Formats: sequence, C-alpha cells, structure tokens
Amino acid sequence: MNFPSKLIEEAVSEVSKLPGIGKKSALRIVLHLLKRTEKETHSLADALVAVRTQIHYCKKCHNISDGELCGICLSPKRDASVICVVQDSRDVLAIENTGQYNGLYHVLGGIISPLEGIGPSDLKIDSLLERLQHTSEAKEIILALSPTMEGDTTSFYLQKKLKPFSLKISTIARGIPIGGDLEYADEITLGRSIVSRINYD
Repeated sequence: MNFPSKLIEEAVSEVSKLPGIGKKSALRIVLHLLKRTEKETHSLADALVAVRTQIHYCKKCHNISDGELCGICLSPKRDASVICVVQDSRDVLAIENTGQYNGLYHVLGGIISPLEGIGPSDLKIDSLLERLQHTSEAKEIILALSPTMEGDTTSFYLQKKLKPFSLKISTIARGIPIGGDLEYADEITLGRSIVSRINYD
C-alpha cells in the first residue's frame, strides 16, 4: 500500500495493530480523523492516554476500575453471597448487560491453557481463595467460563480448589440459543441441552 505521507503510514501502522482492524480499515479511520477538527482528534488521543495511564484493576475482584475498588464491589446493593468467576472484564460487561445478575465477580485474567503456557499460577486463583478465606458472606460460586476445553479444564481445577470451602458451586447453563435450529446445533451442545434439561413451567 502506497501512502501519500510518512505520518499517514505511521498512523495506519499503529491503528492496524488493534484487533479486527486491517490496513484498509486503519487507513479509513486515519483519513476520517483528518476530516475531524483538531480538538476532536485531541479528545480521542487524550481519552486513549487516560485509559492506559489511569485505569486500575480492582484489588478485590480484578475487574477494570477507576479506583482501588470497582463500583460493583463498592455497591451495597449487590448480593455478596454470590460470586461469579469469569475469564476477563469483557465477560463482566456481557453479564451486566443482561440485567439478570446482581452478585459480585472475580476476574481470573485468563483460563488455563498449556498450549499457550498459561497455568493456574498465571491466573487470579490464589486471590479468589484468599478472598473466600476472609469472608463469611459468600455462599455460592458461579463458574461462568467459556465452554471450551480450556474453560472446562479451568472450571474443573477451580472446583477442586473450592471444595474445602463448602460452598454451592454452579456453572452457567449451556444449550441451544433462542431462535436456534436443532439441526444446526453441534452434538456436544445438543447433548448438554438434553442432560441439563429444565422443568417446563
């Protein structure tokens, strides 16, 4: 790709490093920014710098936070008896957007993946166990990890580690999505849907 300016080329190179953005999309974004006012471009740049330099991770649950503790951990309206264990902050956002959950979270920061060299010690598992040792409020742990081999391995490992705490350990339901056709579902998903069937009210 030929660029009319070295500055444009450098900007496109940086923007294209973002996930899901190729060189053509990066060029469109850079050219769009050129059309905006200088103030708008500075506002975007300042916001990105602020995210990188001022964002913290909650000391309690490891979710993204503006301060030492996130808004969810600080909220007196949340149900402290339930802790939902997730892979990363994107999962917290996804669950929060459903409006169906009012408990607390614990963000692992990944899942066990031997192929990628990620073991239990690389995750926030010890801090979860430490957290449970210092609270009597927790009654249930929900393992809300991806239904993959790595996710299942992580859930199995956590289940063993959580046994001494005598907590209810649950996992999110897995099955056929609303509006999905049975004929297009894979065998594992369909099988889990049958095994995890619920009463029809």
